[in-house]
Amino acid sequence: MISLDEAVTARLESHGERFEVLVDPDAALAIKRGEFDGELEDVIAAEDVFENASRGDRPPENALEEVFGTTDPLEIIPEVIERGEIQITAEQRKEMQEQKHRQLIQRITRNAVNPQMDDAPHPPERIESALEETDFRVDPMEPVENQVDEALDALRPVIPIRFDEVTIAVQLPPDYAGSGQAKIREFGELQREEWQNDGSWVGVVQFPAGLQNDFYDLVNEVSSGNAETRMIQDEDEINRR
Repeated sequence: MISLDEAVTARLESHGERFEVLVDPDAALAIKRGEFDGELEDVIAAEDVFENASRGDRPPENALEEVFGTTDPLEIIPEVIERGEIQITAEQRKEMQEQKHRQLIQRITRNAVNPQMDDAPHPPERIESALEETDFRVDPMEPVENQVDEALDALRPVIPIRFDEVTIAVQLPPDYAGSGQAKIREFGELQREEWQNDGSWVGVVQFPAGLQNDFYDLVNEVSSGNAETRMIQDEDEINRR
């Protein structure tokens, strides 16, 4: 379950009665769209249906039976969300907007590069500053992934930006190969790996281009700065490595 502070109220009025449930805002939107695939118990603040959630008042059981054909809250809660309206306060809206704004900056930073600077990653501060120069505003009621393209369209007139992935080959010396390769393979998608006769390890990893600096930091950390790296430009290079 989630805390009451994290929850919003979904309200349905039917047959002269009011029914309210407390639910995570993102989950409520997913349920309303028919896209929710998690566990309901994980995204509600109470396994209960209220007449007035703020006071804790409950509707009579015969009203539940009349409207929903059951008194089971776990069956009623999704229906209230699907058929009803999601109520959020001005403070909740502001908090949701700020949270989604941070998530959007993180997602863009993770994937974006500057095509005019040899595809170097954009720092999050640059993305945030550029976004402030645009008319784009995060919609607190819309999933972040649905807003990325619109944000990129707004950013392109302000800064050179492109979403991309990079593929980098790493060679770890024998002294660092055992423990180091495990952390490197988890960073992205391992395209190829090979153990050399001297005990060194070679791996080719693909990941979002905005994470290049984080990747090099990891490689230096696991190898004490003794690893070799090389950017891979095409698939033929992967096979030749």
